[in-house]
Amino acid sequence: MSLAKYRLKDVATDFDLPVKEVTEIVAKFYEKPKSNTRIMTEEELNVVFDYITKTHQIESLEQVFAVQPKKEEKPGEKAPEKMPEKPVQQNAAPAKKAEAHKAAEKPAAPQQQKSQKPAEPERRRERRVVDTSAVQVNSNRFADVDNLVSERVQNFQGGKQKFGKKGQQQNKKDNKFKGNKSKNEEQEKLRRLQMEVARKAPVTVKIPDEITVGELASRMKKTAGEVIKCLMKNGVMAGINQTIDFDTAEYVAVEMGCKVEKEITVTIEERIIDDHVDSAEELETRAPVVVVMGHVDHGKTSTLDAIRQTSVTAGEAGGITQHIGAYTVDVNGQMITFLDTPGHAAFTSMRARGAKSTDIAILVVAADDGIMPQTVESINHAKAADVPIIVAINKMDKPTANPDKIKEQLTKYDLIPEEWGGDTVIVPISAKTGMGLEELLEMVLLTAEVQELKANPNRRAKGTVIESRLDKTRGPIATLLVQNGTLNQGDIIIAGTAVGRVRVMTNDKGRTVKTAGPSVPVEITGLADVPAPGDEFNAVTDERMARELVEQRRQAAKDAAANAMQKVTLDNLFAKMQEGEMKELPLVVKADVQGSAEAVKASLEKISNEEVRVKVIHAGVGAINESDILLASTAGAIIVGFNVRPDAAAQASGQRSNVDMRFYRVIYDAIDEIEAAMKGMLAPQFEEAIIGHAEVRMTYKVSAVGTIAGCMVKDGKVTKDAQVRVLRDNIVIHQGEVGSLQRFKDAAKEVTAGYECGMSIHKFNDIKEGDIFECFVMQEIKR
Repeated sequence: MSLAKYRLKDVATDFDLPVKEVTEIVAKFYEKPKSNTRIMTEEELNVVFDYITKTHQIESLEQVFAVQPKKEEKPGEKAPEKMPEKPVQQNAAPAKKAEAHKAAEKPAAPQQQKSQKPAEPERRRERRVVDTSAVQVNSNRFADVDNLVSERVQNFQGGKQKFGKKGQQQNKKDNKFKGNKSKNEEQEKLRRLQMEVARKAPVTVKIPDEITVGELASRMKKTAGEVIKCLMKNGVMAGINQTIDFDTAEYVAVEMGCKVEKEITVTIEERIIDDHVDSAEELETRAPVVVVMGHVDHGKTSTLDAIRQTSVTAGEAGGITQHIGAYTVDVNGQMITFLDTPGHAAFTSMRARGAKSTDIAILVVAADDGIMPQTVESINHAKAADVPIIVAINKMDKPTANPDKIKEQLTKYDLIPEEWGGDTVIVPISAKTGMGLEELLEMVLLTAEVQELKANPNRRAKGTVIESRLDKTRGPIATLLVQNGTLNQGDIIIAGTAVGRVRVMTNDKGRTVKTAGPSVPVEITGLADVPAPGDEFNAVTDERMARELVEQRRQAAKDAAANAMQKVTLDNLFAKMQEGEMKELPLVVKADVQGSAEAVKASLEKISNEEVRVKVIHAGVGAINESDILLASTAGAIIVGFNVRPDAAAQASGQRSNVDMRFYRVIYDAIDEIEAAMKGMLAPQFEEAIIGHAEVRMTYKVSAVGTIAGCMVKDGKVTKDAQVRVLRDNIVIHQGEVGSLQRFKDAAKEVTAGYECGMSIHKFNDIKEGDIFECFVMQEIKR
């Protein structure tokens, strides 16, 4: 018999011991076996062998061989092989009493077999052996049945014997009532013994940070009533389904005689996200990440534009950067990553995100304007993030520039210039002429060198989501800043409640890349949802567990939102009742990027007054669609579009439903207009009237003029004196004036629906096939 299948009852049989005794030996050193058929481990067997060897010593080997003569039963040796085992086992219980011998002989007598006569003396001799020296076989089997088999199983086996051996039915009936009493007594003794052993051997209980009373009772092998009673004794009133903390559970478990171990719960997040601390040998120098901050129109984007020597400023409306852009610049072989943040008050959260993701902050202050509210806010964000500040005094080319006044103002915010004995680097620059830019970059590199910025490129990537949006053709797109490790194409990433595989990675120059190391910003596709800007992203290996973690995060967010809505206290109960009298202005906000949607929503909700409360019932990314119209129509809401337009179906649906749609390119226009409406002062004198749409079918480059678009007028008409918006996937790319309008080779004043024409747009050449030109005029309306 192999050690792998050596059962407890076999050990007892081989050592000529009752199973109960072997069970008790095992229970002294290990957990008590629950069944006599349990397979023994090698370690348990070694302990049992050693224990029996120590406690069953003999004086000489003659004692072992002394019992051998008693087993000499040559005449009937073959008969016991077939007959004695079953009768003895079946009659094991009655064999203890003398009258059972006669009861067993009666059913055996009528059997018509040739071997009946020689078998009788053998069976008598076997009975004598059972009563004296051969107890080792049958008493062990009896112990197996009585001690370790449940009463129900015994009854079942009894029934089986009754029907299996027809010749012994009467014998079973005669002995049934005599054996039951003794069996019940023995079982009761066994139960008491087991309870006594259980009391002496403490149960080891693993308890987590929180556990229900019922679960604690189950782990301690106690009833819930006992645990509740113990809790009540110690002044804790808790029901079976109530949760108690670790300290309380530990106190109860120790008091009830259990050993306690702290159960360490490993979350999915801990299992799939690599958060080990890099050693000094693994770290390598990385490029600094610099955020450009300051007040609106102080020249942040122009400064960055001058550094990059490219023109992106023309795309900004009203001097506001609409969403964070990330760029890399090579300065004498050393890379610097720049983040550009919006300057308007509405973009506070975006500036805060920018400050947290960076190593150095450049504070741009206009020399002719001085310290403004958003300048102060930017200083506070940088200080909160513990980021060193370099002040760039811009617009030094203007005659009204007064840098000393700026330096004096900065001292109020603990930014003391180096020349005045402080440690703040102040560089006078001009984004227009390029003055001081080289010195500014040198100071950035010097500050970065002092900070000793390092990262480990040889690990899975982690970083921050800078911006995100939903593209009509490519799906969710996210701009990521890798802060540690290396992001590879094909990696599985998890960002907040979004998960996916990196399909395409594009750098800030628009080139497709395969990898992105520390301090490198990239735009990626492949996520299932649009992540929230500011979310941390991590590259993981197990996609299934990542999706499970995302589901947990989504559920947690839903639960938090539900709890926030349902919480009512006595303090706010009366306020909530009064809200029934307060009017609400429901709004649906749609924007081109997630960051702008958040900013617009936060700004609009702040302008509530005593009479009217602004409530943004939905804020989303992308073009205005039919579902937005349906929602606004049902809730009686106004749709606010920020840099987006409705598609054709939504436009028609909105007109049918009489849903008011307002479109803005600059955020404070939206705030001012809604504020005026709430005060009852809204008196617009002009209204926008869309006169037609034209689709770009082909583009031509003309050196003197620029890009000419070959268009087909889809509806309405296009006129020479109209204003025009360029829509790409219903996102506003540009708004300006019609430069020229031609029909064949002749200039035209207007072209109607169904005709082709050639159009150019004043000071705008980024026209692509498939773009839509939306022409409109401003009409004066009656008050």
